[in-house]
Amino acid sequence: MVGATGKERSWRANIDAASWTGLIASWFGWFFDGYETYTLVLIAAISVRALTHLPPPQLPPYIAGLFAITLVGWATGGLLAGVLADYIGRKRVMIYSIVIYALFALLSAASANYWWLLIARFCTGIGIGGEWGSGASLVNELWPPAIRGRVAGIFQTAFGVGFLLATVVWLFVAPAGPNNWRIMLILGFLPALFVLYIRTKVKDPELWTNADAQRRAAAARAARGEQLPQNERELVKFSVSRVFGTPELAKRTILLLLLSLTTLIGWWGISTWVPQYAAGVAAKAGIADPRGFATTTALLYNVGAIIGYAGFGFVADAIGRKLTMWIYFLASLIINPVLFLWTKDPTMVVIVATINGIFTLGQFSWMAVYVPELYPTAVRATAASVVFNLARYLVAITTFYAGVLAVRLGGIAEAATVIGFVYILGLVVTPFVGRETKGEPLPA
Repeated sequence: MVGATGKERSWRANIDAASWTGLIASWFGWFFDGYETYTLVLIAAISVRALTHLPPPQLPPYIAGLFAITLVGWATGGLLAGVLADYIGRKRVMIYSIVIYALFALLSAASANYWWLLIARFCTGIGIGGEWGSGASLVNELWPPAIRGRVAGIFQTAFGVGFLLATVVWLFVAPAGPNNWRIMLILGFLPALFVLYIRTKVKDPELWTNADAQRRAAAARAARGEQLPQNERELVKFSVSRVFGTPELAKRTILLLLLSLTTLIGWWGISTWVPQYAAGVAAKAGIADPRGFATTTALLYNVGAIIGYAGFGFVADAIGRKLTMWIYFLASLIINPVLFLWTKDPTMVVIVATINGIFTLGQFSWMAVYVPELYPTAVRATAASVVFNLARYLVAITTFYAGVLAVRLGGIAEAATVIGFVYILGLVVTPFVGRETKGEPLPA
């Protein structure tokens, strides 16, 4: 390109076929996870009622239990996969994760009772959790610093597009009758076919293969009884102990976990109720098909999320990661009560829910954009998965309590508003979490 600066030519020269195939594989893996996750949101009430035969007022705790057990599986699978991705490679973990969640999505569809579904969703969560850490690390390691935020944001959009697909598919499947929820879950098996693409096209990043070779060489010397320098002693430490045992990394990880807690509680404890809230507004307004209105609202909520995911990366590349995070937390704090307390007109519900999606779901991009930039390659997937997943254990409890709170406070709107104050935690912690990484190369 005529007039291009040396810096522009430099990062463009680093975009090769491996960068694109890595992004495509990671994007589609996370896309299928998004489909599977939002399928549960859409079919939770129907499946629970079909399997328990309880009246609607008694369903929230059981629905919340379904979300909570999925989160526990997600956290468990994510932590295990993150560690494995640092030791056996990003590619292999992506393959294993997709196979696991596709298989158990199929078994979920065959559920004969609530407890069967609960166990199957736990196992599905293990597979879903395993995909993100390896995919986020792969993308960050393959793309240059100048546009890494944007690319990581685009990677994160996959989850929103998966949500969108699930919503669109549900528009056609919902009228299929009492087994419509089973059809949605059966379709979750299809991603298993994508494994063939990953096996043939994707390669582990050179950054990881070099780090892995150094770790193996250091471990071999240690096994022979050789005295290792400090940097190599760090290499042979177990990745989790290094993330929490090194003072600098431990402090950073704890602060990031507080931010993760903020984002996760904000979505699982609040925003998963958007379709049910929309249906309630529609019913009170006399709309003939409240369920259809709820689905339309969910569809536009997910459009907003996609804008938010991608927008985060572009804004973060322009003004910095930390300021962008702070803006998203502040907007989420404001928009939740606007939606759940003060928006009662059906048309406005759709509009405000779309804006809500931009910030409450879009803010998840900070984990893909910022976290991998803060850790060395040898522990990057472990650290990213710890931040992305460890908080889910606590969030699982909060999510279940949200269902109980909705019953005790007399409705979803009141519970969502109370839990929404969690975004204050994000506003307080963000300035102290670590250095600004905009435009910096990844730590080796």
